[in-house]
Amino acid sequence: MSTHAPSEPSKLAFTYIGFRFFWLTTLLVSFSVQIMSVSIAWHIYDVTGNALLLGLVGLALFLPALVLMLVTGLTADRFSRRRIMAICLAVELLCALSFLVLTGRNSDEVWPMFVVLVFLGTARAFWGPAAQSLAPNLVPSEALSNAITVNASAWQFASITGPALGGLLYGMGPAFAFGSAALLLAGGMITVVLIPKPAQHKAGQATSLETIFGGFRYIFSNKVVLGAISLDMFAVLMGGAYALLPIYTKDILHAGPVELGLLRASPGIGAIAMALYLTRFPIRDHAGKLLFLFVGLFGLFTVIFGLSSTVWLSIPALILVGASDMVSVTIRETIMQLWTPEEVRGRVNAVNSVFIGASNELGEFRAGTVAHFIGAVPAVVIGGFGAMAIAVIWSRVFPQLREQRQINKRMV
Repeated sequence: MSTHAPSEPSKLAFTYIGFRFFWLTTLLVSFSVQIMSVSIAWHIYDVTGNALLLGLVGLALFLPALVLMLVTGLTADRFSRRRIMAICLAVELLCALSFLVLTGRNSDEVWPMFVVLVFLGTARAFWGPAAQSLAPNLVPSEALSNAITVNASAWQFASITGPALGGLLYGMGPAFAFGSAALLLAGGMITVVLIPKPAQHKAGQATSLETIFGGFRYIFSNKVVLGAISLDMFAVLMGGAYALLPIYTKDILHAGPVELGLLRASPGIGAIAMALYLTRFPIRDHAGKLLFLFVGLFGLFTVIFGLSSTVWLSIPALILVGASDMVSVTIRETIMQLWTPEEVRGRVNAVNSVFIGASNELGEFRAGTVAHFIGAVPAVVIGGFGAMAIAVIWSRVFPQLREQRQINKRMV
């Protein structure tokens, strides 16, 4: 009688049916988000002509995540993450239908849309920690890096094609845009339900201030997780240049809307290309050192973009910015999920989601403010050098993160 050694778990995330439905959900929801974002901004500016209101759209979506940060993380740890996601999509579907009704009234009043935006932001606040924490429940640790990479590629693909699709649909009529978003969200609800019920260790402690602040306590007690989260926050805060693309396109590159579209799409193209590369050639060793290297490259290519005066140098530079960011995202998120215990993963991801949102919002504010006082080129170049400096400083302050070797194995 022959004996066979047990086969090792597959390192490919798509091998697992639960992840396939999870990835499809991400794709559908990401397209819906992009379509609604473009359509809402277009409608509000078209009706009011007030640029300040466009900034308030982002604020209305971000504030619920900030205010409810402690509640959303604890909810993801206490209850079924799959069920939380389904409820969030139901609320988002109602929001899409509300936008459809409001835009069909031909009214100059936009305040009702901001009320709906707050509800939409609240649903997304609960969605983030639950969705980020569910992925490690669907695949073994060997496939976690691949899962994070391919799931990020779904969002990147939607971020490239979604805005153009949203603009096209809104051009046909607001009903087409918000109706399509509603259909995509309904599809997302179906795919969430089809995810097999995963194993999830739910937090069993009684609710108290200690459990509520458990995510913060764990993050600040674990240098690897603290380093991973703070590295992303400060690197994006310094290196974010996307808010200045319209200025670059018109005043520096002397180009038009077509070139602006190419510039906006370039980071996503680089990210998807790198995601495809990483699925074929995953990171096997020296993950920590590679993390800091690619954060530094993210800053370097930002500097090159900032100094460029031609579209045909700016586009490759932004492609490399996106590719570098994808490598750092894959390593950072995998390490963070691997080092975070299941029972506090929701609360840690809630903090992480708010930090990411804050770094994006504050990064745009930093770039815009600096550009206002000293010009767009110095704002981008200084930010790029700042991101490189962050990579060097963090590699010294967080040696455990730097010395992390294999991406799917926790180094003790």
